[in-house]
Amino acid sequence: MRFTNVIARAIVGWWILGLVAASAGAEKPDLYASVEQRADKCWETALEIWRLAEPGYQETKSSELLGTMLEAAGFKLERGVAGMPTAFIASYGEGSPVIAILGEFDALPGLSQDAVPQPQPRDPGGYGHACGHHVFGVASASAAIAIAEQIKAGTIRGTVRFYACPAEEGGAAKVFMVRDGLFKDCDAALHWHPGGRNAAGDATCLSRAAVKFRFHGRSTHAAGAPEQGRSALDGVEITNYAAELMREHTPDNTRIHHVITDGGRAPNVVPDFAEVYYYVRHPKSDTVRELYERLVLCAKAGAMASETRLEVDYQGGTAEILPNDTLSRLTLANLEALNDIEFTADEAQFASRIAETLAEPKPLSSIEEVLDRKGSVNHGSTDVGDVSWVTPTTGFSTVCWAPGTPGHSWQAVAAGGTTIARKGMLLASKVMAATAWDLYTKPELVAAAKQELADRVKETPYRTLLEAAQKPPLTYRDPPLRKASRNTGE
Repeated sequence: MRFTNVIARAIVGWWILGLVAASAGAEKPDLYASVEQRADKCWETALEIWRLAEPGYQETKSSELLGTMLEAAGFKLERGVAGMPTAFIASYGEGSPVIAILGEFDALPGLSQDAVPQPQPRDPGGYGHACGHHVFGVASASAAIAIAEQIKAGTIRGTVRFYACPAEEGGAAKVFMVRDGLFKDCDAALHWHPGGRNAAGDATCLSRAAVKFRFHGRSTHAAGAPEQGRSALDGVEITNYAAELMREHTPDNTRIHHVITDGGRAPNVVPDFAEVYYYVRHPKSDTVRELYERLVLCAKAGAMASETRLEVDYQGGTAEILPNDTLSRLTLANLEALNDIEFTADEAQFASRIAETLAEPKPLSSIEEVLDRKGSVNHGSTDVGDVSWVTPTTGFSTVCWAPGTPGHSWQAVAAGGTTIARKGMLLASKVMAATAWDLYTKPELVAAAKQELADRVKETPYRTLLEAAQKPPLTYRDPPLRKASRNTGE
């Protein structure tokens, strides 16, 4: 049965390539012109979001910029969806098909950086767009507007929806959107991501669970009366050591990482509060569930051994991406047809200087290539994964950074403020708009994508990693909330 499915998907792939090759240039000039006409305004908006660099669930101004852009284009907005103030859905058109276009706009902590090829924080210790979400949201919005203009002109029919998705970096906003049924009537969902190379052909990714362990102890003078104290930091350190030992006995491709977000204030005071923040990842959600429960045992052991009280703040999780060959072949064909990125002399010089700081730089000529990621595993995680289990979903990446640049680095932030990112953003807008156009004009593609999803989830249905009645962790980027016991004996 599985072999038969593989053969069927290969045939579908060749069929899609033929369809796109026949239409890539002739049918879509108005679509591409629409993107080009907004290029300057979109870049201004992207740069403003880059400067704002707002944390997850706190992207008030960034969300407003995108919302204003879409409202001006005639979209109807529903704000604050799924209990998240900075999330919204912008809709244009009516009827089927309903194509979702995803956008993100949150930044990462500790990665503030100027648009220069050497470490130079704009705001030391502040946030920075080290995953390129400032261009992610804007490019997606521009693609949605280009499609809306064609619906208005009567050349295509259906509904286009822009999903403003906050807090992708650990906040799992899309998972809450999925749980609230906000994708249940979508025929397909499209997304993209900035990167160091052009790539399509859906890779899967790692599922992820996030948790904060808080320990409450008893403070005292660390030298004068140490026997009276119970160190919350000891609870954290025992947990971390137990987790390190646990790593030896985990399945291949497991990732467990942490940061101590609060370990006390002074070495001569026994800490009565400490917090450690963990991620657990694996290619399969079911394995993540099992690993998470084992990690909780490590934390319970830490609390028991340190005689402190444990508070578990489970922040939810994200599923692995479920590839859709039908859609990924379509996106790959459009990306290959439209890839026209070339660096100017100044851009090449900037990229070359960035390359000198990278552990694994890539040649500048790699921007001319399109990588087919089919069958690979991206070792990051994304809440797009949960969307892919409930509606056919595909994504791709374009060059917005110097080739070889890893995400979540100062080098990514630096390039994100240059015209290198602008070029990748425009290419992404065109590819998303072209892919959406193909879905509106070729209903057989939508049908094939939906059937593929149905086949994939038949034996393994979707299960959320959220707990029952769990709410979005709107304050997950806030400093730890110290609930010190003040010698109460807790």
